[in-house]
Amino acid sequence: MDSPSITDHEFNQIQKLIYNIAGINMSPIKKPLVMGRLAKRLNQHGLRSYGEYFKLLDSGRHPQELQMAVDLLTTNETYFFREPKHFDFLQRKILPSHSRARPYRVWSAACSSGQEPYSIAMILANHLGENPWEIIASDISTRVLDKAHRGHYPLEQIEHIPKEFLTKYCLKGIGSQEGTFIVDRNIRSRIKFSQINLNNPLQRMEKVDLIFLRNVMIYFNAETKRKVLERMVETLKPGGYLFIGHSESLNGIYDELISIAPAIYRKD
Repeated sequence: MDSPSITDHEFNQIQKLIYNIAGINMSPIKKPLVMGRLAKRLNQHGLRSYGEYFKLLDSGRHPQELQMAVDLLTTNETYFFREPKHFDFLQRKILPSHSRARPYRVWSAACSSGQEPYSIAMILANHLGENPWEIIASDISTRVLDKAHRGHYPLEQIEHIPKEFLTKYCLKGIGSQEGTFIVDRNIRSRIKFSQINLNNPLQRMEKVDLIFLRNVMIYFNAETKRKVLERMVETLKPGGYLFIGHSESLNGIYDELISIAPAIYRKD
């Protein structure tokens, strides 16, 4: 079955649905992305239009399909040690002053397919070793969380991983797994993966020392950004840090944190 085109009205319906669920603003330039990612779902259900698919999602009778649509429309490309200045700051400025007797806790929000939390984990393992540390890694998409939990990636994704970390924390696949690698089990065991919708009130969680909230807020409007930040900063310990994407800013949105460096903030 050939996939139909999406009309402006149908795009607006799906646009509002995703905004209401995830707080994400999809501009009209995202029309090709919506068509490309949802076309197979229309074919799967034998539907003739995106309007029919919206009715299926909006009926409330197909929660699994709704989650599938959210997964497809909110997943973003990522890679290991993306925006390396943040990881350098963590290694040089934060961890050396941390008391190893006290647990160090990081929240990787919107962790996608896991490259960010595993990058953080390699640094924590290298600096803190067997001392107490843990990472909470969350995303709205159950599909990418499943992939992240496995920690299994194509071999070409080693490009940005430091050689020292590759040797210590990654295992190259052989035989049927040739062309892939997996993150070491001891690293994976320190990460707790959870589905969290940042657009909803957060369940109570233990305070964290550092939050990675990178390349997420670009999809939110100003009011959604403010509400998300208010909720998340509540989970941050005094003296803790927030990292956002280098293309993002808190200017005019949230002024309760101290700017330390580009895209790096600290809570008093």
